[in-house]
Amino acid sequence: METKVIAVIEAGMLRRWMAVATLVCVSALLVYSGMGAVGSSMILRVCAVAVGVATLLIALKLFRVTANRIELTEDGLRESSGISIATLDEIASVDRGLLAFKPTNGFVLRTHAPTVRCWRPGLWWRFGRRVGIGGVVSGAQSKFMADRLAELMATKN
Repeated sequence: METKVIAVIEAGMLRRWMAVATLVCVSALLVYSGMGAVGSSMILRVCAVAVGVATLLIALKLFRVTANRIELTEDGLRESSGISIATLDEIASVDRGLLAFKPTNGFVLRTHAPTVRCWRPGLWWRFGRRVGIGGVVSGAQSKFMADRLAELMATKN
């Protein structure tokens, strides 16, 4: 049975492409400087190329992941690919304050117990008891979702 989607967060096409383009440019600069750095030590050159390749891989992952969206249902948060981010029973609090350690344009959830680490660049991450939602998403969409999630938690308790 399909559950009703209350709110959605998705990466806008322009934000998505700008984030990927920025990472690809940084990657190209690192690889270029590693290949063309004459007179510097070989270790530094290899490290610059390695970091450049890693940055390119992160850009590819960001491009793939941001095609998905985050959905709030009556059961909790999930990714459109089917991955459950956090159920409503697992969430202890929602924090979107100014000094919260949260992603850009997003909010952070605190869960009752630590969960498996996961990172979806540009959309969400999960580390220990914290789940960060946000990145290259719209601030208005994430604020709306945080408000609806807080309301759901208040009615459930």
